[in-house]
Amino acid sequence: MMPASAGKTASPFWQLPIAALLEQLAASPDGLSSAEAALRLARFGPNLIHGERKKALILQFLAKFKNPLVIILLTASALSAFTGDATSFFIIGTIVLISVTLDFVQEYRAGQAADRLRQSVAVRGQVLRDGKLLEIPLAEMVPGDVALLAAGDLVPCDGRVLEAKDFFVNQALLTGEAFPVEKSPVELPEESDVLAAGNTVLLGTSVISGTARVLMCRTGQNTELGEIADTLLAKAPPPPLSRGPTVSVFSSCA
Repeated sequence: MMPASAGKTASPFWQLPIAALLEQLAASPDGLSSAEAALRLARFGPNLIHGERKKALILQFLAKFKNPLVIILLTASALSAFTGDATSFFIIGTIVLISVTLDFVQEYRAGQAADRLRQSVAVRGQVLRDGKLLEIPLAEMVPGDVALLAAGDLVPCDGRVLEAKDFFVNQALLTGEAFPVEKSPVELPEESDVLAAGNTVLLGTSVISGTARVLMCRTGQNTELGEIADTLLAKAPPPPLSRGPTVSVFSSCA
């Protein structure tokens, strides 16, 4: 069973000896079992970088009432109720409710269809499960999986290189490096920066040449790319002028 801290290891995964890392992740060089992978997927969630956070369905439904035409009709129904015309109130209110509900249902179904289409064209990768090589969507990969990478593949995780042959990775998205970087299964106990570690691969990079076997250590939002996405989605602090008056240094010295 995987330790609670395995989604993001307590010690930097690029500094640990391979044997210690495998023990910490409760993993094996031959991959996970399908049952264990299913448990980890339920525990850590899909291997995805979340974009804009979706609102709850009830909030999406209520947002439909912000339409100016809907507001005008609701105002008219309220005036009808205020003047004692209950029939007009119920007729207008029913029409507005049916219209908003239909609009919400159509938009929801369109969103579901778009999600199914997105899943049907999802990028897939190769992992070892039950000792066999399987091709699965990247979103279903979990910490502890052993992935096989080759030229042209997208790196599905932040992981540690177990085996490599002429393995070069383009990580310009994260580091801005113009040239591919060679990765190998070396021990780097003193390396403090994961972006500079030569024994790791990172989500958001791509394989230029060679082949490698990689132990997946961090997935989804726990990756370096996921943390960058979180900072981009975080609400910016208010500008200084909107925080109210501040005491001048000069006035305090006067």
